[in-house]
Amino acid sequence: MPRDRIVPLIIAVALFMENMDSTVIATSLPAIAGAIGSNPLALKLAVTSYLLSLAIFIPASGWTADRFGARTVFRAAIAVFVLGSIGCALSGSLSDFVIARIVQGMGGAMMTPVGRMVLVRTIPKRELVGAMAWVTTPALIGPVLGPPVGGFITTYATWHWIFIINVPIGLLGIALATRYIDDIRAQDHERFDIVGMVLAGLGIAGIAFGASVLGLNFLPWWIVVALVAGGGVFLVAYCAHARHTDNPALDLTLFRLPTFFASVVGGFIFRLGLGALPFLLPLMLQLGFGMTPFQSGLITFATAFGAMGMKWATASILRRFGFRTILTINSVISAGFLAVCAFFTAATPVLVMSLLLFVGGFFRSLQFTSINTLAYAEVEPDRVSRATSIVSVAQQLAISAGVALGALAVDATLRIKGDPTLNADAFPPAFLAVALISALSVLIFVRLAPDAGAEMADRLPAPTETSDQRVA
Repeated sequence: MPRDRIVPLIIAVALFMENMDSTVIATSLPAIAGAIGSNPLALKLAVTSYLLSLAIFIPASGWTADRFGARTVFRAAIAVFVLGSIGCALSGSLSDFVIARIVQGMGGAMMTPVGRMVLVRTIPKRELVGAMAWVTTPALIGPVLGPPVGGFITTYATWHWIFIINVPIGLLGIALATRYIDDIRAQDHERFDIVGMVLAGLGIAGIAFGASVLGLNFLPWWIVVALVAGGGVFLVAYCAHARHTDNPALDLTLFRLPTFFASVVGGFIFRLGLGALPFLLPLMLQLGFGMTPFQSGLITFATAFGAMGMKWATASILRRFGFRTILTINSVISAGFLAVCAFFTAATPVLVMSLLLFVGGFFRSLQFTSINTLAYAEVEPDRVSRATSIVSVAQQLAISAGVALGALAVDATLRIKGDPTLNADAFPPAFLAVALISALSVLIFVRLAPDAGAEMADRLPAPTETSDQRVA
């Protein structure tokens, strides 16, 4: 397999492992809780501690890769993630399990942004769309594949295998990265912004954690408000700090680039709605329609097949129509397929639901790949690592906020109805609400220039003397 194909595949496998592991334990919490002598509610700490660890350490990923080399950090991130997985499998108490999940989060925080940085710096701009499609697919498949896989493993084996399976995958990833990934690093070693990392980490963690439990009645409302508000205060403090720092942990000046702004801000709004899908759909199928976790998982997995199908067509579609046209029109189409879920009922044939989810996954994959690729259209080579950190932070916040948005929409519906019973009627308004929010991203994408990202879409004449030029 050519090098420009195997590098994206290596990164995709590592990111798939990280994305799936963040959701795979959802259906296995009761079994894990019983084994370690805890209760499922308390074990939610394992989920939130993983999110917190991701949020805190992502800002350090770019500088770390520049300083110690992308291959070195990527391999180390996989190793740390595998070490955390082994710790989870060997845990005998709640504290052991939470600590192991924090270690996993540390590895995951480095894997995602550093993997993207390797991709952007090793793949020519004209080939980046196809390569990014490989990396985008795990983010779409992981959240929907995680719950059914976790349920299957827990039912037919033991919950320990959820984490043990990461060991051979991780070791293979380390071996392939050693052979095929270059140890790219910055020529000039900048001083690390430790103050900025602390401020940004606390701000992101507060908002991400607060948003992840918002509407779930997991903590008293005043604690949730304090977490989100406190996170906001730290982020404001970081913005003030970044203005007077030469090399900030998160380079906010990148938002002056129109394509980067549209990718991050428009992508954040788009993900707000779509991020609620893996949360709302299984609940509606199980609590509303009476399906088992495994049955609902098989239906939601149809979105993953759609995502994989689009991977082969994304480059040619963008080459034909361009980023602005695709992002503008497709944001509305994708939101429309999200809204379709509001019309599912217990009498809707499984084949019809699966087909609509399949087609919806096809268009969502096109949108996510386009958003992720466009972020780097105008980023200078020496700022790629900074860009990947911000992109990863924004995606993490959007995922947390999307789940919170879905939970709040369901809770609001129950309050309006005056009936706390969670049944099928509670979900249609939530799907319509999150679909509308996702569609609002069109207001950002429509402002793009007609030729935005033309080089990445391969819509410019091929250069004669710099055909081998790479983003590095």
